[in-house]
Amino acid sequence: MDRRLFIVAAVIGFHVLGLWALQAGLLRRAVELVVPVTVMAELIEPPQPLVAPEPTPPKPQPAPKPVAPVQRVVKQAPMPLAVPDPAPVPEAPTGVVSAPPEPQPAVTEPVAAAPVAPPAPPKVELPSSDASYLNNPPPPYPQMSKRLREQGRVVVRVHISTDGIATRAEVQKSSGFPRLDETAVQTVLRWRYVPGKRAGVPEAMSYLIPIDFRLED
Repeated sequence: MDRRLFIVAAVIGFHVLGLWALQAGLLRRAVELVVPVTVMAELIEPPQPLVAPEPTPPKPQPAPKPVAPVQRVVKQAPMPLAVPDPAPVPEAPTGVVSAPPEPQPAVTEPVAAAPVAPPAPPKVELPSSDASYLNNPPPPYPQMSKRLREQGRVVVRVHISTDGIATRAEVQKSSGFPRLDETAVQTVLRWRYVPGKRAGVPEAMSYLIPIDFRLED
C-alpha cells in the first residue's frame, strides 16, 4: 500500500515539475535547439549544374539598295537634205504614136454534157396458172399415198413457152415421197398458163409452182 502511494506521488511530482519547467522556459529552449538543426537539414540541396548561356543570333544585315542604271542619251545625226538636180529633164520624142494592143478573145471551156440516165428496166410479168378460164384441174391424190398416209408440199419448176404451154418441169423441192413428186410434175405439164411478159411482150420463162398434198382426217 505504501509502495503504490509512493508511485502515485512520484507521477504527480513529475507532472508538477514539467509544468514548472514549461512555465520557466526550459522546454521552449530545448525546442529551439532541435528545430534549427532540422530546418538546416531540409534546406541543404545539391548544387545545380551550370547552364551555358545561349548564343545571341547575329543581327540581319540590311540588303543593299539596287542602283538604277544610267541611261545614255545618244544624239542622232541630222538627215541629209535632198538637193534637186539642176539638169533639165529631156522631153519625150514627138511624132511617133503607138497603137493600143488588140484585146485577146476570151477562151471558153466546153461544158461537159450531163450523163444520160440509163433507161428504166422493162416491167416483167411472171407466168400464171390461176386464171379461171384456164380450167386447170387439181392434181389427183395417188391411192397408194392415201393408204400410206403420205402427204406434203412439192415445189415444181416449170418452163412456160410464149404460147402458155409447159415444155418441161422438174422438182425444185421434194415432199419426201417420190409418188407425190411424180404426180405433181405430171400435173403441171398438163396445165395451161398465161405466158410471162417483158415490157408487155410475151416471153418464155421458168415458173415455180407449189402443190400441196393434204389428207383430211
